[in-house]
Amino acid sequence: MAATATATTDDNHPPAPPQQPPEIAAVDAPKRSEIYTYEAQFHIYAMNWSVRSTHPYRLAISSLLDPTLSPHQNIVSIVHLDDVTGEINAFPNLQFSHPYPPTKSIFLPVADSSRPDLLATSSDFLRIWEVVADDEAVRLKATMNGNRGSEFCGPLTSFDWNEADVRRIGTSSIDTTCTIWDVEKEVVDTQLIAHDKEVYDIAWGGVGVFASVSADGSVRVFDLRDKEHSTIIYESSEPESPLVRLGWNKQDPRYMATIIMDSAKVVVLDIRYPTLPVVELQRHQASVNAIAWAPHSSCHICTAGDDMQALIWDLSSMSQPVEGGLDPILAYTAGAEIEQLQWSSSQPDWVAIAFSNKLQILRV
Repeated sequence: MAATATATTDDNHPPAPPQQPPEIAAVDAPKRSEIYTYEAQFHIYAMNWSVRSTHPYRLAISSLLDPTLSPHQNIVSIVHLDDVTGEINAFPNLQFSHPYPPTKSIFLPVADSSRPDLLATSSDFLRIWEVVADDEAVRLKATMNGNRGSEFCGPLTSFDWNEADVRRIGTSSIDTTCTIWDVEKEVVDTQLIAHDKEVYDIAWGGVGVFASVSADGSVRVFDLRDKEHSTIIYESSEPESPLVRLGWNKQDPRYMATIIMDSAKVVVLDIRYPTLPVVELQRHQASVNAIAWAPHSSCHICTAGDDMQALIWDLSSMSQPVEGGLDPILAYTAGAEIEQLQWSSSQPDWVAIAFSNKLQILRV
């Protein structure tokens, strides 16, 4: 049975300020807003948009259930927004069980519908799933273990699928390593001891260049042409301050952004000038959980956190100091702490957020 969503539209009245849900608040002129909500039967954590040309409004969402109580009963569900009816539908044949809560999920970053419809997830292992037979089912295609000498491996905290070379996926692990996989051959290409402590996130910046963040408080950039060395782009000025998320600007790879654990600020970096942030975004009132660069613009970024706020920033003037700090240009208040945020690369007017058991798709 399909689940449905509700749509919110407002054509005649200016949007409400950010602290008053459920409208989107713009700084300049009133703007038509659309909000679609899907309520899952589980707490949502990992989430990702499909970029496949035949499924522009498809997302994968997954559960965050206590692994000590039900380690093999987590769920991944593929849902679809019908932009004509305004309903978000989930179908049983595109829902499947997953060992442990997925820490991240990513669809194959290719629009070509003649390619296999693949979805990768990370938890205890990196797994590749395939949607088969015109959406009739989802099957497990591969389970990849980076520890060749054991059936066990360090849990994977995150991963990124290389858009410039889709054969490559990079994973990060609590065992201090980053592993580069050849997805087509289903083998390890390279495994690096990347940090002194747990690695919490990884992001590609090109065909053979990736960056990672760690509990050691550093952002490090690696070039696969020189695997023996890395460049430290940033180190947290506060001791014992893990960096937990990393976003690399795909439109302008000079810039990346990172989040400090339990911090309300987002640090934006220019890799040409290591160690010093180019700007710090400090308008959240509680810990920031997620960041997403705009897929269509080099100077826009969205951030979300425990203050229930999703904020969009224009960084075009970030090199010029602004008295009192930079303000967001758009704000949205959700119904609970926002844990996940994804900006659709195929439909750049749409941002998806997840909080509690709700998925919301927002037109920005």
